[in-house]
Amino acid sequence: MSNKSPPPRPAPRLYLATPLVDDPASLLAELPGLLASADVAAVLLRLKETDQRTMISRIKALAALVQNTDAALLVDGHPELVARGGADGAHLSGIAALEEAMPSLKPDRIAGVGALATRHDSMSAGEMGADYVLFGEPDAQGQRPSAEAIAERLDWWAELFEPPCVGFATSLAEAHEFAASGADFVLVGDLIWADPRGPKAALADADAAIKKAHAAYPVRQGHG
Repeated sequence: MSNKSPPPRPAPRLYLATPLVDDPASLLAELPGLLASADVAAVLLRLKETDQRTMISRIKALAALVQNTDAALLVDGHPELVARGGADGAHLSGIAALEEAMPSLKPDRIAGVGALATRHDSMSAGEMGADYVLFGEPDAQGQRPSAEAIAERLDWWAELFEPPCVGFATSLAEAHEFAASGADFVLVGDLIWADPRGPKAALADADAAIKKAHAAYPVRQGHG
């Protein structure tokens, strides 16, 4: 172990996934207030499949709004639409999708990746130049690892690797646990939109949960 104390990790930040967007009008009305109410680093736009022209127009409308708040807009999939819609990047599912998308996204745009089943896949993504790795999202059947397993994977990555890691939280307790485990960002989606109090209250609670976790665990060990 090095005797030199590692620099404290920056506080984790929120990464907000939208509901599946068909008509973006309600989201366009709601997002400015939401993004002003919490420390949101990026928004993941989940688009309902339709023709490319329509999807591009929806990306353009939301990109301008999100970027005006100093957050980044990433598109879930569809790396071929990122530049045309003015988005900041794309989130890809799996190594093959990342590899295919890299030439169209790099060096100007963000390429994030999830659906990383193994540690080897995660390391391969880092070697390919992924801008972040996501752990804990449900698979196509809605299955996901336990919160304990996700936290362990985040802790492993944060200890050893430079690219940021993101934890997919389905509850406030998970948001707190993943921030405490070393996540640089905590992705929240349905947790926010399904809250009966409304998304603003839920987002504020998620923001508070990850900041509380960071305050309790402000310094993580550096590379040993």
